[in-house]
Amino acid sequence: MKKVITYCTALLIVIGGSGFAADYTKTGSVGAQFLKIGVGSRYQGLGEASVAIVNDAYSLYWNPAGLANIEGTNISFTNVNWITDVTLNYVSLGTRVEDFGTIGFSATLLSMGEMEVTTVDNPDGTGEMFSANSFALSAGYARFLTTRLAFGVSIKYIYEKIYRETSGGFAFDFGTQLHTGFKSLRIGMNISNLGPEMEFSGPDLNSTVDDGAANGNIAVDSYDLPLTFRLGMAFDLLENMDNRLTMSVEAKHPNDNDQQASIGSEYCFQEKYFLRGGYKLNYEEQGLTLGGGLHAPVGQNKEVVFDYAWSDFGRLESVHRFSVGFQF
Repeated sequence: MKKVITYCTALLIVIGGSGFAADYTKTGSVGAQFLKIGVGSRYQGLGEASVAIVNDAYSLYWNPAGLANIEGTNISFTNVNWITDVTLNYVSLGTRVEDFGTIGFSATLLSMGEMEVTTVDNPDGTGEMFSANSFALSAGYARFLTTRLAFGVSIKYIYEKIYRETSGGFAFDFGTQLHTGFKSLRIGMNISNLGPEMEFSGPDLNSTVDDGAANGNIAVDSYDLPLTFRLGMAFDLLENMDNRLTMSVEAKHPNDNDQQASIGSEYCFQEKYFLRGGYKLNYEEQGLTLGGGLHAPVGQNKEVVFDYAWSDFGRLESVHRFSVGFQF
């Protein structure tokens, strides 16, 4: 078992380090950007300092190892009012299977308003409209390898469409969460969107050369996925019968930007009422985040969860996220 633990931890470190060493200068060069829009209002309120603290169905996004903390079944839904009239919806399910572990499934859908088709001959528009959308479907599994160490993995199918051109591919997420045994300190690591390059194809990429003698394909470049490595810690500064105050910090290394960091705090009263705050460091526009939540019993061992988060986007104003979940 010790060999398994060592291997899993080393694998995350090696993959993360090697994956980013070659891509450090690729600022803004990756595709499937919708995969970088965070979900779960709780974790947005924490400034995305989530890799060590996530413990519900949103683990499929932040760290699949967090699925192992689900005791029964958890269903979650988030709506994100993104900038420039872009909307993202996310739904996830996590359920524990006796003597096996925890399995999870999620779906992400990004959509936006219609846009007018323009051409070289009609730069102001042809009158025809087109749309663009993206989605990802994910399935994951997690379990405790020991009483303190959880390991999780997920596979996702990613699809993007612009007008009649499409692109699709698969990617993997890996993660661990370690309860250190020192009071409430836990450490989380995750690498997400590990997969091959994707490339658009479709009928509109066919063109006729100037002399009309032949048809050929417009050259399009393949693009990387937004590979990201996260390392974080969480600790309960205060914990008694009615009150809990948790601090969480996280360092993030994306393959298309400089290193970033987040810090967040969560205060809860009787595990029913929640206030959250966070801050993102070394982001172009993002900074302060705030949020709150409510866990309302709806029956024996059943709860409905409401969460809200607000994020400051500087010159792009702000983003609002609303989440609802069920635990039973």
